[in-house]
Amino acid sequence: MPSPYRAIFAAPGSTLFSVAGFLGRMPLSMMGIGIVTMISQVTGRYGLAGALSATLAASAAVLGPQISRLVDRYGQRRVLRPATLISLVAGAGLLLCVQQEAPDWTLFLFTAFIGCVPSLGAMTRARWANIYRGEAQRLHTAYSWESIVDEVCFIFGPIISIGLSTIWFPEAGPLLAGVFLAIGVFWLTAQRATEPAPHPRSAQGGGSALRSPGLQVLTLAFIATGAIFGSVDVVTVAFADEQGHKAAASLVLAVYALGSCLAGAVFGLLHLKGEPSVRWLVGVCAMAVSMIPLLLAGNLPLLAVALFVAGLSIAPTMVTTMALVEAHVPRTQLTEGMTWTGTGLAIGVALGSSAAGWVVDASGAEAGYVVPVASGALAVVVAVLGHRRLRRPVPTREGQSGREQDTAVGEHRDDDQHERHLA
Repeated sequence: MPSPYRAIFAAPGSTLFSVAGFLGRMPLSMMGIGIVTMISQVTGRYGLAGALSATLAASAAVLGPQISRLVDRYGQRRVLRPATLISLVAGAGLLLCVQQEAPDWTLFLFTAFIGCVPSLGAMTRARWANIYRGEAQRLHTAYSWESIVDEVCFIFGPIISIGLSTIWFPEAGPLLAGVFLAIGVFWLTAQRATEPAPHPRSAQGGGSALRSPGLQVLTLAFIATGAIFGSVDVVTVAFADEQGHKAAASLVLAVYALGSCLAGAVFGLLHLKGEPSVRWLVGVCAMAVSMIPLLLAGNLPLLAVALFVAGLSIAPTMVTTMALVEAHVPRTQLTEGMTWTGTGLAIGVALGSSAAGWVVDASGAEAGYVVPVASGALAVVVAVLGHRRLRRPVPTREGQSGREQDTAVGEHRDDDQHERHLA
């Protein structure tokens, strides 16, 4: 492991909570596709499978920020364990209903409660922020490491989930996702030394982290970015099917994640200067432009190359986004703020998947790549219009009101220079 990455793991307990966070994050890439595979295997109804997957995404988008808000207020251990138990019980109920051929409404009911699954990526990033508060370069490396972990999950998670459900038994994929979730959450919450201190409601000042203008811009941009990811997944599967190699779709999409993983690894080694907001704008534009070659890929090998190149812009943009979230959200609401970006992605994935499916049905797979291109253009519009809001981060001192924060920006501009340029 290169020395900057070794350096961040010098902090006591960092290796253990990172491994626990990795295991707990595997369901993020396994559960949705596992449900689709399970339902299609058992019933052959792809419409029902897609509707259940969308229900899971919508549920997670609604419940995720609320759970993270409670985490900021009461602590990770007190909130994550009950929330995870609800999600695990709901998952067990779904598998039982599928096995017993229960009515469809029961499947939707249990799937909705699976959405209580906590955002483990936000939890581990909050721990890194707590350990390396004020150390811009180490925090940049830590966020890059977390992006690598995300991409590793998305490289192997779908392959494991689909493989188990098709080779072993239909419920195997979602079942293993639940096992990963239980191990990851309960192991993470057992590590109290690195857990960020909770902040009572009075310290948070009331209201949601989404009141931050900068966070609003990031969340809106991530809705469009999520539409890119969701549509690319759907259209690539359809394209591979048209080419007569549907099974190769998972490998092509793994190459997409691999590009992001490698870019994140290199990005974490860099010592960057300049405004993070400018770097974020460039990253969003790069993601949008990288979608255009997908329209020209006439076969799977060319498509794999195009997706690998497209993946190179993902992790650096995500890393910069997390740094901007920390700069624009009070520390007392940091976990909630990080979860809102994930919520934006989840909403975008659901919208992009639906739009891509409609275009593919109407005009074919190659035409479906218009959806990620249009989504990328929308992300650029949001980024350009909202860029100025990201250039003026607020202090993250606990318990300050908005007016006190504005005053502190002027009084402590030199002292806080490193915190406002985290990446």
